[in-house]
Amino acid sequence: MKRTVFLLAVAAPLALTACETILNNLPGVYTIDIEQGNMIDQSMVDQLRPNMSKRQVLYIMGSPMLTDAFHDRRWDYLYSDQPGGGARLQKRLSLYFDGDHLIGVQGDFRPSQLPVVKESTETTVDVPKRNLDRTMWEKITGLFGGDDTPAAPVKTENKPVEAAAE
Repeated sequence: MKRTVFLLAVAAPLALTACETILNNLPGVYTIDIEQGNMIDQSMVDQLRPNMSKRQVLYIMGSPMLTDAFHDRRWDYLYSDQPGGGARLQKRLSLYFDGDHLIGVQGDFRPSQLPVVKESTETTVDVPKRNLDRTMWEKITGLFGGDDTPAAPVKTENKPVEAAAE
C-alpha cells in the first residue's frame, strides 16, 4: 500500500507538468501579448540632445520606470515585450544627468547624430470673426430692462430755430 502511494506521489507531478507543456503548445489557443514598462522606440531616443533639461526629457520619454534614491543622477527606462507567449524581448535605457542637464545615454538605444525633424499632424483652421449685434450679456440684461442695453438710434429732424419773441 505504501509503495502505491509513493508511486502516485511521484507520478502525479510528472503527469501534471507534461499536461502543462501540451496545453501551452496547442494550435489555435490564443495567448496575449504582454508589454511592460516604458514604451521606448528609436524615434524617442533620437529626439534626446545633450544639455536638455529634465523637464524636456520627461516630455519626450515620460517618467522613468526606476528612480534610485542612491543614484538621483540616473533615470532608468525598461521595456519588456513578450508577443503571444513567445520569447521575451527586453530593452533598457539609462539617462545620466548633471544637475538638471542631460549628459549621457547608455543602453540598447543610441541617439542619432542627425537633427530630428518631426512633422506636425495638427491642422490649423482659421475661423472667421462672428458679426454680432449684441453680446449675450446685453441680451440677458435687456430681458430684465437693465440700463446696459444700447439705446436704439433716435431719428431727429432738423427744425429751424426761431428767434425768441420780444
